[in-house]
Amino acid sequence: MPEDMKAQTTHFGFEEIPTGEKQARVGTVFESVAERYDLMNDLMSLGLHRGWKWFAARVARVRPGARVLDLAGGTGDLTARIAPAVGEGGSVVLADISRPMLERGRTRLIDRGLAGNVHYAECNAECLPFSDRSFDRVLIGFGLRNVTHQDRALAEMWRVLRPGGMLLVLEFSHLTVPALQRAYDAWSFAVLPALGRFVAGDAGSYRYLAESIRRHPDQETLLAAMREAGFERCGLHNLACGIVAVHKGYRL
Repeated sequence: MPEDMKAQTTHFGFEEIPTGEKQARVGTVFESVAERYDLMNDLMSLGLHRGWKWFAARVARVRPGARVLDLAGGTGDLTARIAPAVGEGGSVVLADISRPMLERGRTRLIDRGLAGNVHYAECNAECLPFSDRSFDRVLIGFGLRNVTHQDRALAEMWRVLRPGGMLLVLEFSHLTVPALQRAYDAWSFAVLPALGRFVAGDAGSYRYLAESIRRHPDQETLLAAMREAGFERCGLHNLACGIVAVHKGYRL
């Protein structure tokens, strides 16, 4: 494919589509899955996602009074773990590009009694509506791979962090144990769409989610992208043999 054509297309799972279409198509996916998203997370990960998010929240080391952006925060799992830590003197902004996901997150958090220090923003990670140096922490959990231009999103995350602030990326990554690849592929491309069809009535969206994981950069490539965006002291933790990785970096 000619270079000028490549610049005008991007991936949507394994499909190449015009760059301008990806945001809308990702939005359609999450509008479809919002109602059963939390149940499907438990089924898809066999409940392991709860431990991954607990670990990410521990790595973030959020202190009382901190201002935190939970970007692509969806139904609020990370916010639920962070809001008690920042206390009454801090705040968490739960942000997502999908209104149905954001509305479900707001309902879940209010039902858990989390209000007052939690705020909500419907926004695009590539163009954040926040001032420079607004946050002590930016967290993005299982959302970066759905962004059209990840380099722009990382640059925006760097912009809104205060000096000394940390970016934490919790995302599916690449296996570090090749012997597990065949079983992992079978789970991803056979079991997950079947679960999606049976539980959520939508096999296609879960097929996209599985494919998007495979298209996401590996651990070292993402580290390099974070450094390119200006982050320093970057590092990572592999979880579940690399199925998931926690990347972190600082604005110094």
